[in-house]
Amino acid sequence: MHVAKISRRHGDREYDSYLVRRSIREGRRVRHETVANVSRLPIEAIEALTQALKGVALMPAGEAFEIVRSRKHGHVEAVLTAARRLGLARLLDREPSRERDLCLAMIAGRVLEGGSKLACTRRLQSCTLGEELGVEGAVHDDLYQAMDWLLARQDQVEQRLARRHLKAGELALYDVSCSYFEGRSCPLARFGYDHGSGKRGRMQVEYGLLCDSDGRPVAIECFEGSLKDSQTLPSQVKKIEQRFGLSRVIVVADRGIGTNDNVNTDLRDGRAGVHHRAEGATNQKAGQGGRLAAVGVRRAQPGRDRLGAAASRPAAGRLPQPAHRRRARPQTFRAASGHREGPG
Repeated sequence: MHVAKISRRHGDREYDSYLVRRSIREGRRVRHETVANVSRLPIEAIEALTQALKGVALMPAGEAFEIVRSRKHGHVEAVLTAARRLGLARLLDREPSRERDLCLAMIAGRVLEGGSKLACTRRLQSCTLGEELGVEGAVHDDLYQAMDWLLARQDQVEQRLARRHLKAGELALYDVSCSYFEGRSCPLARFGYDHGSGKRGRMQVEYGLLCDSDGRPVAIECFEGSLKDSQTLPSQVKKIEQRFGLSRVIVVADRGIGTNDNVNTDLRDGRAGVHHRAEGATNQKAGQGGRLAAVGVRRAQPGRDRLGAAASRPAAGRLPQPAHRRRARPQTFRAASGHREGPG
């Protein structure tokens, strides 16, 4: 016996019938006898009946194979697809390498679920992240070596990020935070002001993060834990001028960074100083040898605006406006003649 499919066309429509038939030979002729009409059965049942009549042994799907292991993949594919669209691999290094793949695995692992480097190595095995990037079997020492490899390329990575996200005349957000340190072997670990880690009485390391106006990180730098926040700003201004080659950038920070010392201190000997607006709302750098034309530091004033909040939540990408007063426009001055150039 077998299952025969009979197709009939009536007008523009085609009708299919499934019949169970058996073949009977009468002399030289073969006659087909219909045993049953199974057209009303689900198509899956008809397929199973067809295979059974052909002599194929059928069994439940759960018994056909053995599950050796099951690993999560969907969230890994989503993160790696986003990384490919951003060109993250070429941002780290132009040439493929195992170290680059390990750094990609650590970044993706941080997005999937934050944790230590040891936890990252376990995550490489629990999901398809290690298999997708070809770093299965990596141990935590491999991750630390990849971080050393990446540290040697930090300047190039920041340079590419600056070309992509920082433009002359736009805002750059800057803030300082800290992390407490266990042990005493780090040369940057010092006792200093706690930024809210809740680990007072322990040494710490400070780090300053420079972002574009939408909050995308561009550069990061570590400092001694005892350094004041305001003392970290001059190095960032030099970085913007000398390494990124930007002619004009307004740096937005909280009032703990934009102090009078930074306002009144010039970063270059024999060059123009800093002009401070009378309202105390905007501080600007001017006369930086024609290359760094102006670097402004917005300072939050009590009762007027909350730029400190803008620095801590940079994703908004806009400066808050004062509640009852229009924001004063930044202005740029020439140091030599004092002639005002116009709105900044």
